[in-house]
Amino acid sequence: MIKIIKVVCFGALLAISGVIRAQEGRFNNPIITDKYTADPAALVYQDSVYIYAGHDQAPNDRDQYEMHEWLVYSSADMVNWKEHPVPLKPTDFEWAKGAAWAAQVIEKDGKFYWYVTVEHDDSHPGKAIGVAVSDSPTGPFKDARGSAIITNDMTTEYTDIWWDDIDPTVWITKDGQAYLYWGNTQLYWVKLKDNMVEFEGEIQTIDLPHFTEAPWIHKKGDWYYLSFAYKFPEKIAYAMSKSIEGPWEYKGILNEVAGNSNTNHQSIIEFKDKWYFIYHNGSIPTHGGSYRRSVCIDRLYYNDDHTLKRVIMTSEGIQE
Repeated sequence: MIKIIKVVCFGALLAISGVIRAQEGRFNNPIITDKYTADPAALVYQDSVYIYAGHDQAPNDRDQYEMHEWLVYSSADMVNWKEHPVPLKPTDFEWAKGAAWAAQVIEKDGKFYWYVTVEHDDSHPGKAIGVAVSDSPTGPFKDARGSAIITNDMTTEYTDIWWDDIDPTVWITKDGQAYLYWGNTQLYWVKLKDNMVEFEGEIQTIDLPHFTEAPWIHKKGDWYYLSFAYKFPEKIAYAMSKSIEGPWEYKGILNEVAGNSNTNHQSIIEFKDKWYFIYHNGSIPTHGGSYRRSVCIDRLYYNDDHTLKRVIMTSEGIQE
């Protein structure tokens, strides 16, 4: 059964036609207040937006990342959000263990591919990237390979940490070529085969100032934009290129530290001719913070020279 989500922190709600709607002028950030949510990845499909997020489940008295499942929400107006049944857990990958870290869903030829961060079992120790697939944006999803697409031993020549293979993001060009980007402290990319579950060619690296994690690709006009978490505590910075393969020119800070959350993780989409910046902070009262985060949305705007204007985080969020 679909659950209707409260979308205001403190304001009154109006129930209209079975959908809970926020009153104008109220605080719409965070968009979800009955669960802690993090690392939002948005997908525009047909006339709706789908947000896929990790579920922060750390006890109130414990400061650690604890995430056992991913959640999915949908909206037709960016204001009112529906929660769907839990579509995927790390335990759905027989070779995986550990937490449900950042992930992204992308559609190709009517199928939905979900690239996720998990911890691999002892056969390939460290963080790894898996792929699940579904015929619906809300699932259910199942392991598309039976094995990880990226494991830690594939990138040890670049860094010796065990958590660098995280935060996958995928972009598909107009000619159908898909690219997988990911990384922590080092940014990687590789081409994907047409089946979306194997890569081809060599893993490539990109050097950006103070790259931490959370890469995201979007495109407007002739320009590709690569946004990413910058330093720690994390801000969001970005680079621009005329090619998905680079070279990338660093452009500066896009978004400041997200309140009382050490991490910041963004997705950027266009929906009904408006651009949106989707992120998390720690703003749910009482126990919100770095390990109990909350998804928020604000508008994104462009300068005349195609660079991005600084995103202003608001409590009001999206009103219409």
